[in-house]
Amino acid sequence: MSRLSGFVRSWVLPFADPRRPASLVRLPGFFLDFLRYRKRALGEPVHLRDAYPCLLDRTTRTPFDPHYLYQGAWLAHRLADDRPTMHVDIGSSVLLISVLSGQVPIVFVDYRPLAARLTGVTSVAASVTSLPFADRSIASLSSLHVVEHVGLGRYGDPLNPEGSRQALHELERVLYPGGRLYLSVPVGRPRVCFNAHRVFDPTSIPPNLPGLACREFSVVDDSGRFIERADPTDFRDLEYGCGMYLLEKG
Repeated sequence: MSRLSGFVRSWVLPFADPRRPASLVRLPGFFLDFLRYRKRALGEPVHLRDAYPCLLDRTTRTPFDPHYLYQGAWLAHRLADDRPTMHVDIGSSVLLISVLSGQVPIVFVDYRPLAARLTGVTSVAASVTSLPFADRSIASLSSLHVVEHVGLGRYGDPLNPEGSRQALHELERVLYPGGRLYLSVPVGRPRVCFNAHRVFDPTSIPPNLPGLACREFSVVDDSGRFIERADPTDFRDLEYGCGMYLLEKG
């Protein structure tokens, strides 16, 4: 990804998604389809006032976010292998949590608590910089695409330049000896993209967790490729990758 495309993603897309005005060229085709369908829908009332144009969905392939698709699969497969009796997640995608809860009971912790009632999920309101757990108390722990946001005010949390480091220290503090932490963060050219996220040098995460051993590093690169069991040093020049770390407490 070039610096220019990064600028467009950061400063243009948040204010005006160019796909939406461009989708207006598909309106004539929508109206033609509407008329064709109404002619065939014998006995079924079809009114233009009830129409709901979905002009961006006619694609040749199913679209997906590579970071979230691959990191979710990465975590699910490893939990299936480890079979913990209980798993604690800090702030990851609630869609992922809803699926994992069918496999293992989940305690889900978020600064903005989850209001949904779901069998297998216990929701806890807390900050990742001050977790409501005792030292060395959690054997299976995850936090995917979360640590990079801490302290940038995006979700109403206090501004804190040390937020990500404090979050990492908390994750290390609560992990049980022999326990596993599944962590993902944006990796590549290190920088602060205020007020969205930070991007980390992929080699910088393990040194910030000195009590943990890195057992595995996997990555999604700038082209959306998922590479399992990779070398972090090979991905320091990414613009916006996703690094996944399996870490274990000694």
